[in-house]
Amino acid sequence: MRRFEYHRAETLEHASRLLTDLGEDTFLFNGGTDLLVEIRERLRRVRHVVDIKHIPGLSDIAYDETRGLTFGALVTVGRLERLPLVRERYPNLRAALASLGSIQVRNRATVAGNVCRASPSADTIPPLVADGAFIHIYSPTNMRVVPLAEFFTGPGRTVLTRGEIVTGITVPPAADNAGKAYIKHGRRKAMELSTVGVAVSLSMEDGLCSDIRIALGAVGATVLRAPGAEAMLRGTALDAATVESAATRAMEECTPISNVRASADYRRDMVGVLTGRAIRQALEASA
Repeated sequence: MRRFEYHRAETLEHASRLLTDLGEDTFLFNGGTDLLVEIRERLRRVRHVVDIKHIPGLSDIAYDETRGLTFGALVTVGRLERLPLVRERYPNLRAALASLGSIQVRNRATVAGNVCRASPSADTIPPLVADGAFIHIYSPTNMRVVPLAEFFTGPGRTVLTRGEIVTGITVPPAADNAGKAYIKHGRRKAMELSTVGVAVSLSMEDGLCSDIRIALGAVGATVLRAPGAEAMLRGTALDAATVESAATRAMEECTPISNVRASADYRRDMVGVLTGRAIRQALEASA
């Protein structure tokens, strides 16, 4: 393990000041499931680690019917996965949480940490994007709220500037007529990075789709929306032919690359398969 200096932050202001003053090789530490591995494997140059686990309020979870679900930056994947509210109201997010790593990792890793890593294959991002989530960002001079879909600027990159800290995430409330689904495809059934991930969040009214959001993971530089496919589905009864056409459109909207896990062509084909499947699952859940 490469040596680094450890700093314990007592407040958000303290943590922000440390991030600003200590330089570029300074990183926040909450779950540490990625950071410590990268330090050990010398994949990231780290001179200072700022521990934020003792800052009050970052472990809170709250829900109300107007605002929805809000959870702090220190809430672990496992804690949110086990929450009955998440299982009942956000089954797409729950499916993503349950598919992330091992039980040991989920009990240590934070949802905000998984999001801030900004990996296109991250499990938590597609359902949060499909649900229209917002991310809360602190700085000493400002507190801003950014739609999660606008948070990412590329692989491993976000809109965060020096000294800014993510404090939590808010997911809008789920309507009674909503249907949600998340399907992850990988080479293994467990402890696997996503080869393709598709999340769908839809609402039905009088037998027609009043709104739908489709988020595609691991097939672009960031998690992508499929606006063309969504437009084809709004105002329809989501019959088999329309769903199939929209799934084909989603294939055209993604921009996958080839790597050791799959070729670009395979990923594109799987987008079509999984998008159709996820729409049907979400539609069934909305009934």
